[in-house]
Amino acid sequence: MTRISSQTTFFYKRVFPIMWFGFLAVFLVIALLGGGSPFPFVLVPVLMGGFGYFFFKRFVFDLADEVLDGGDYLVVKKAGEEARVALRDIVNVSYAALQNPSRVTLSLHSPCMFGDEISFVVPATFGAPFRKSPIVADLIKRVDDARRRDF
Repeated sequence: MTRISSQTTFFYKRVFPIMWFGFLAVFLVIALLGGGSPFPFVLVPVLMGGFGYFFFKRFVFDLADEVLDGGDYLVVKKAGEEARVALRDIVNVSYAALQNPSRVTLSLHSPCMFGDEISFVVPATFGAPFRKSPIVADLIKRVDDARRRDF
């Protein structure tokens, strides 16, 4: 099986949030221990923490850890769980190239253990965001072919 998800997913899901909230915590501690009026220096990290939480919850924490291509199916791994999704069960392949990380969302006919949508990060391609990922273009074509064979 070929891996079609990016190997940087671990960084986006685990390392970057720790760095983000860790930096904010250090900034907050310095603001509280420093002299003077700490109000503006406390407000900014709190607001950035709220923004970070919303951003990570909406765009990062729902990403699949790994997606493997098995030909006429995909194997999706997330949080130690594994699901097999047939290409014919995919309704739509959505690709957000101008988002960092570039995100692919698969809409499913019927929900699997991860829900009715599965999102993952595709490996970066040279020339992006000005061209579609070859992995995504191939996946869209194969999903379309799999659905046509069923009719």
